[in-house]
Amino acid sequence: MDSITQAALGASIAGLVAGKTLGRPVLLTGALLATLPDLDVLIDYGTAVANFTQHRGFSHSLFVLAPVSVLLAALLWRWKPEPGFSRWLLLTALVLMTHPLLDTFTSYGTQLFWPMGPPLAISSIFIIDPLYTLPLLAGCIAFLIRPPALPAIAAGLILSTVYLGWSYVAQQVITERVQPALAEAGFADAELLVQPMPFNTVLWRATAITNQQRVEIVTGFLDGDTPLTLEYFPRQPELAEAVSQLPETRRLEWFTKGFLDYKANNGDITATDVRLGIPGTHPFTFILASERDGILTPGNGERAPRPTMNTGALPLLWARTTGAVPVLCLANLTTPATGQEC
Repeated sequence: MDSITQAALGASIAGLVAGKTLGRPVLLTGALLATLPDLDVLIDYGTAVANFTQHRGFSHSLFVLAPVSVLLAALLWRWKPEPGFSRWLLLTALVLMTHPLLDTFTSYGTQLFWPMGPPLAISSIFIIDPLYTLPLLAGCIAFLIRPPALPAIAAGLILSTVYLGWSYVAQQVITERVQPALAEAGFADAELLVQPMPFNTVLWRATAITNQQRVEIVTGFLDGDTPLTLEYFPRQPELAEAVSQLPETRRLEWFTKGFLDYKANNGDITATDVRLGIPGTHPFTFILASERDGILTPGNGERAPRPTMNTGALPLLWARTTGAVPVLCLANLTTPATGQEC
């Protein structure tokens, strides 16, 4: 999740655990502790692909955060003996470990059990969702106005947690909705990713992928009886095969579980993570190799420039979320003309 949300979550937990003893400063303590796992973004692992795939790695591992919690609790206890070591340990462990657990609900991928196993991504909540964050911020504001405001802090944590649970239930409902249409279109055995569109859990995006083709469906809870619209995107398996043995390619395939779009642009072969963002504005594209006169030269995993977001499409995205617009074509973020398809 975004830094503001993680800080608000950490501050809320700290306020609930030790707010009576430490007062307002405990919110700052919790917020700072909650930002620690994301400091791995300051590490340069050598290439853009490495930086991308190793973020949320060791610093988000429960195997690392557990002993770090004990160490930090001991240091904080020596600094302020009250509220006692056990309460400090509860605070540090909850704040540090809820950070990667929350991140796991997004689509990016969190290496919760590093160095073992692949990244985990439940993909039921967008990386920024105001309806999750606002209850936490409200509780923290109430604490600042009249500490310790434990009922307000607890209410914020309960509401945000219930909303997180709702996001998972909503994901299962949407999954059941799209599966029959995908099966009818020949994608019954395709890898499927169902995740919310930006900033909400009302409108959802389903992505099914095979070696030859990718299909996208946008559907939401306010659509009524509107039929599902399937939007097709061709894939280029020959490009994927050409760079399949490159270390950077293998790393990306592992990290994204194969949700990559390979393209040839001006002699460069690129791979785009299609899980993040939406078509046309996917933020992570990497240059894997260049091909000149039939000779393939491996690249260094450089990240391609991020495409410009069409802010003029935001009102259309909102209209699609509310159901006012029945179809949104992801390829260009437009609505099709009457009688036409995406």
